[in-house]
Amino acid sequence: MKHIYYNGSVYTGSLPLVQAFAEEDGRFVFAGSNEEAAALASCNDVFVDLGGRFVCAGFNDSHMHLLNFGTSLVSAKLGEHTDSLAGMIEYLKAFLKERQWPEGSWLTGRGWNQDYFTDVHRMPSRYDLDQVSTEVPILITRACGHCLVLNSKALEITGLTLDTPIPEGGNIGRENGELDGRLFDNAMGFAYSKVPVPGKEEVKERIINACRALNSYGVTSSQTDDFGVTRGNWQVVCEAYKELEAEGKLTVRVYEQSNFTTPEALQGYLDAGCITGRGSDLFKVGPLKMLGDGALGARTAFLSIPYADDPSTKGLPVFTQEQLNVMIDLAVKNGMQAAVHAIGDACLDYVLNAYEAAFEKYHPIDHRCGIVHCQISRPDQLQRIADLKLHVYAQSIFLDYDINIVEARVGEKLASSSYSWKTLMNKGVTVSNGTDCPVELPDALKGIQCAVTRCSTRGAGPYLESEAFTVQEALDSYTSAGAYSSFDEKVKGKIQPGMLADFVILAEDPFKAPADHIKDIKVCETYFGGKKVF
Repeated sequence: MKHIYYNGSVYTGSLPLVQAFAEEDGRFVFAGSNEEAAALASCNDVFVDLGGRFVCAGFNDSHMHLLNFGTSLVSAKLGEHTDSLAGMIEYLKAFLKERQWPEGSWLTGRGWNQDYFTDVHRMPSRYDLDQVSTEVPILITRACGHCLVLNSKALEITGLTLDTPIPEGGNIGRENGELDGRLFDNAMGFAYSKVPVPGKEEVKERIINACRALNSYGVTSSQTDDFGVTRGNWQVVCEAYKELEAEGKLTVRVYEQSNFTTPEALQGYLDAGCITGRGSDLFKVGPLKMLGDGALGARTAFLSIPYADDPSTKGLPVFTQEQLNVMIDLAVKNGMQAAVHAIGDACLDYVLNAYEAAFEKYHPIDHRCGIVHCQISRPDQLQRIADLKLHVYAQSIFLDYDINIVEARVGEKLASSSYSWKTLMNKGVTVSNGTDCPVELPDALKGIQCAVTRCSTRGAGPYLESEAFTVQEALDSYTSAGAYSSFDEKVKGKIQPGMLADFVILAEDPFKAPADHIKDIKVCETYFGGKKVF
């Protein structure tokens, strides 16, 4: 039995738009005119009138943290309370009172951003959080995920002192001769190692909740970095996904960006048969994922020059050049795709050097290795990315915040060639899009708007207007380009016969809507394998 959708504005992955499409047994079987759709109908088929609404393939968030998003849904939502430090503290007090806190449990939250505070111009400290509680350990993570703050109770549990050695690729905050509760990048492990690890059933519940939320934004595919939530116990995460698949409870297709930091851990993963592409259409192994540096907002992104607004630092590399070389070599040698987070241009140098060395040694064919974020960049690096045939996992939504700080952080010269994803596309580089959720909400339409306008949603900008995507390029970056990045371009990402019937119905046509209104377009329905999931 076919479901025939007609009387719509359907983006199949190419223009012009068509009126109708059909789905059968979870796959598209037709796309074309209303008349053609009517001609292929049989007596048992079901007709669905789209009422002129817009349809495209389901959105593919090509870099995010699905399990971490599920965790954030049960944590304090600080992104909604980051207008002032005082307001955030009052919210945390209320959050604490509303819940039971069994012995050993922590109050966690994510989403604060000191640049949005209107009452102070600094990051929170342990003493701010002590106003909430000195008995319950509290850990709040900055929106970027590269800095956290502990209250005094949590700091006590970590055992950190002024004599604790600062780890490579991290920092431990100090102020007035005392620990201030702030931990950066690799130092955050001191805190995370003390937070109780969720068991498999709890992991499954968080995945289900995250998938439901993703569906509400029209997202049907997620390329996700999850292993950190279980502190490297990747078996628990993989078992959770496979069990949910067997139970028919997965409503998002998952491509696991497998995060490892040592060659021994990666080799164990490979020895267990976990190689890129292994799995099913619902859950499969993706690339080796590595975190090369920090974030621009926390001034931990690794730059080639000192920060323009803080000349005392260039940021933090998480790995040395040698360490990156060893990991990328091991992945490429074993036919594994790799995807490395690089926000600063000095970090990008490290990553490009590592790829170049491995490619010269092994000559991989169609490797689709890539750069996650690819934000601060120089013209010579953009050309190297193209020459190495790398993929870029962009986050256009980051412009919503970064547009306000990028030139202040890195200076006019570096800012003039950064976030240059259209330049990369013009050089033949494939660029997919995502949100790095829970850094941002998994709002594809908001990201599409930022890609098209190069403005913040509050009207700041445009920033490097020549780097703006067309609406078609922006839609492709969230659909077909994401499918390409996971070797799925023949399986999903377009409304074409034979492809998986994952699609989203929108209330308005983004090709016709004002560019600054795209974020406001309503997601009406989301379908996954032909079945409505939102």
